[in-house]
Amino acid sequence: MTTGKDRQRKLAREHHERQMARRAQREAKAKRNTMIGSAIGVIVVVGGIVAATTLLGGGDSEAGVNAAATPTPTAPTAPPSPTPTPSPTPLDQVRCDYKAEAAGNVKKVGAPPAKPDLKAKTITFKTSQGDVVVEFNTKQTPCTVNSFVHLAKENFFDGTKCHRLTASKDTGLDVLQCGDPLAKGDGTQQDGTGGPDYRFGDEALGSSQYEPGTVAMANSGPNTNGSQFFFVYGEFPVAQIGANYTPFGKVVKGMDVLKKVAEGGNITPKQGDGEQGPTPPKLPVEIKDVTISHKS
Repeated sequence: MTTGKDRQRKLAREHHERQMARRAQREAKAKRNTMIGSAIGVIVVVGGIVAATTLLGGGDSEAGVNAAATPTPTAPTAPPSPTPTPSPTPLDQVRCDYKAEAAGNVKKVGAPPAKPDLKAKTITFKTSQGDVVVEFNTKQTPCTVNSFVHLAKENFFDGTKCHRLTASKDTGLDVLQCGDPLAKGDGTQQDGTGGPDYRFGDEALGSSQYEPGTVAMANSGPNTNGSQFFFVYGEFPVAQIGANYTPFGKVVKGMDVLKKVAEGGNITPKQGDGEQGPTPPKLPVEIKDVTISHKS
């Protein structure tokens, strides 16, 4: 038989059991929520890492591997700017430099003016064998032409003799050389050593192949021009000799005179002090007078 106390104890126990059951349910639910939240947090973090590494090219996705394997392209390096070629000095601004030559076999005439004569057109050599007219190359060789104008005004060439004739059959070179104010034209060692009392620089080297008719400056080395010059009447092998002589003009009349002198042959040079003089032409060529014409 159940008493009142037993009944109270039973009710109390059942209440306690219901409380424990609800508590267990609450704890289980809380645990599930915690696990789900943690999982979502992990997924979010991992997803962020994957996204970040893919964008930076450092992940394991195809895009990431390719980005890591392929170097980032760089802009092509621009080639260095070429050094600008100096513009040639305008012809009307050219100034010539003539250096004094105090020693040696010189004929004193003083230096030409620094400002060149740009109107000079031709020079006519009146020789004992006929006239030879040369058209100046003033544009390319203003200082050389200026020197010739100066020497002509000083009557520098009057009475001078051409002192060397060479033939291609002997030397491979066909030239007649003139312009030494002291030359005797007889093959002595002294011939070919004279000039004015100044020197000046080379011009337009390499601009000519020295074809027949070319008139160029003779020299004893770079930038040693004075008054001596030569006419090319035939062969001039540039490959062997070099383009080392300022070509200041071209024969426009008188090639027949040069050919006649060349056909006459040259004189065997005289010996002197163990050295050999030049080979003058057998047909003497004396320059009687020189005249300069100018552009109108």
